Amino acid sequence: MLKNLVLPFSAPASIVGRLSAVALLLSSVSAWAAEPLRVQADAVPHAEILAYVQKIDPGLNLKVIEIPSGLNPNELLAHGDIDANYFQHVPYLLSQEKALKVKFVVAAQVHIEPLGVYSSRHKSYADVPQNGTVAVPNNETNLSRALYLLQSQGLITLKDGFNDPAKNQATPRDIATNPKNLKILEVESPQIPRSLPDVDLAVINGNFALEAGLSPAKDALGLEKAQGNPYANILVTTEKLQNDPRIKQLAKDLQSPQVAQFISETFKGSVLPVTAAKS
Repeated sequence: MLKNLVLPFSAPASIVGRLSAVALLLSSVSAWAAEPLRVQADAVPHAEILAYVQKIDPGLNLKVIEIPSGLNPNELLAHGDIDANYFQHVPYLLSQEKALKVKFVVAAQVHIEPLGVYSSRHKSYADVPQNGTVAVPNNETNLSRALYLLQSQGLITLKDGFNDPAKNQATPRDIATNPKNLKILEVESPQIPRSLPDVDLAVINGNFALEAGLSPAKDALGLEKAQGNPYANILVTTEKLQNDPRIKQLAKDLQSPQVAQFISETFKGSVLPVTAAKS
């Protein structure tokens, strides 16, 4: 350690000064590394996955932060109130970068939460009446995602050119055919599970379905496919922190075989590790 280094009495003052500066720098780096990494995460499954990471890697000092609805985790990240967040997919991140006029960094792709179509009124799509109601997320990217899912389930078709959800954002104006004349109701994503009794169908994000006690793999009338799914949930940080060793270690842990196995065994098809989806 530099603090134990004994210098000859005649050592030039310039050397002493440089060594003192290096010692101060190393001391600062050590203190910085000891600081907990502040990661915002949704309660399910993100915070549960991070809790498992802390279990298998106790040397990684994480402070997992769950925030109330209404706060924007990307604004918190941009303002330096958190060091990373883990709740979103790339299409949503891109829309946020545009809205906030800031550039973030994707540190890791971790898992997919298949978007699902649910109903507490009907056992099949055939039972859905004419002029039935469908609750969908009201944010741009998940609204588009919901419409592509409804198309894949044969409930609507989108206009020509809307065949790649990663590239073409769809809105209700882009519906070409709607045989049952379904009424599309745009609702805040966390509120959609509560609307189930009031609508014929509801398109629900995987994390909100799990929080509501639903099992996507069992309860959904239809689910997104994992293969080719562009909506992998990601660990996001800032350009300033992208080379932070704590970020790099967390990214490595989140993409490890142990975490993939934990996701598969814990969520039983309702959450899919990206590594499994690619295999």
